Amino acid sequence: MKICQLCAVDFTLYHFLLPLMRAQRAAGHEVVGVCAPGALVARVREAGFRVETVAFERNLDLRAHARAYREASALFARERFDLVHVHTPIAALIGRLAARRWRVPRIVYTAHGFYFHERMSRVAWTAFAALEWLGGRITDVLFTQAEEDAATARRLGLCRRGGLIAAIGNGSDPQRFHPPADAAARAAERARLGLASPRPAIICVARLVAEKGYPELLAAMRDVDADLWVVGERLDSDHAGSIDADIDAVARDRVRAERIRFLGYRADVPALLRAADIFVLPSHREGMPRSIIEAMLCGLPVVATDIRGAREEVVEGETGRLVPVAAPAALAAALAELAADPALRAAMGAAGLARARALYVEDAVVERQLQILGLAAPDAQPPPS
Repeated sequence: MKICQLCAVDFTLYHFLLPLMRAQRAAGHEVVGVCAPGALVARVREAGFRVETVAFERNLDLRAHARAYREASALFARERFDLVHVHTPIAALIGRLAARRWRVPRIVYTAHGFYFHERMSRVAWTAFAALEWLGGRITDVLFTQAEEDAATARRLGLCRRGGLIAAIGNGSDPQRFHPPADAAARAAERARLGLASPRPAIICVARLVAEKGYPELLAAMRDVDADLWVVGERLDSDHAGSIDADIDAVARDRVRAERIRFLGYRADVPALLRAADIFVLPSHREGMPRSIIEAMLCGLPVVATDIRGAREEVVEGETGRLVPVAAPAALAAALAELAADPALRAAMGAAGLARARALYVEDAVVERQLQILGLAAPDAQPPPS
């Protein structure tokens, strides 16, 4: 088959969709990536894939979306794909409309976390849910990562009558993400990275935007005797709230400025996770965050907010702590508890590692998609349920 994998930005194509694209190619299919122009497009092409660019934008500019629709329509008219698989909300809706116009035989949508959530105003929630419902009228298969999102999709009818809704989970590669051999190896990794400190190290890997919970996390660190490593950057396409004022406040605070390191975009995230002691992700909304899975595979206890996806991955009191959204005091208490108790960190980290290896391995998630879509090679074995 000739398959299109379509998303808004190159970051998503490179960091999240490449394993699926490789598996589809290995099963004998032709796979073409589609996203907005960006520096990471070259990395996907270096992996041997053709990538076509469409001027998707992550905003509410209707003129920009109309332009992207025209470009996607021209692409689909020319390419005649057998299957179009779309990701990320705005690009997914535009891509489905263009695919339907040119009668693509099968349209698949992976919702990596619905944009609407329980903390939105009722008006905003209804508007975003309505857009998902409209897109669902031209969707043959709707994948979600979290079971909670799949249940929501079924309840709201977010796929056409007769279509399929399935939760596929999320996963990462245990060959890349694994624990250090021992405490000495962790200390050596920390020294190698130039991050040696007698205090426990907390790490957060997420885009530098407010909805990832950074304002609460940076405030919470006033009351936590630990270092914080912030890994990530703000993407050029991001329109989420800025945290510049929060970063400036850290710089003016002598204690926090000493303890908090902003490391930017890093290609060595597995090594950083192995060097850390605790992982934190205080997001306001997520789908099913891969960063939590990667931390668990590295043997770290996790502190996360009690939101969809995260509460499916983290077992409260067993693999980590779940705290309310936008609650810096609760976040500080959970982080301080783990920072002060190495035995608790070790026990929760071991439990998280076992859970991640059992449930969240990338190859199984990819193979599950191939099996559901009928794209697996004839001799492929079904993934574990």
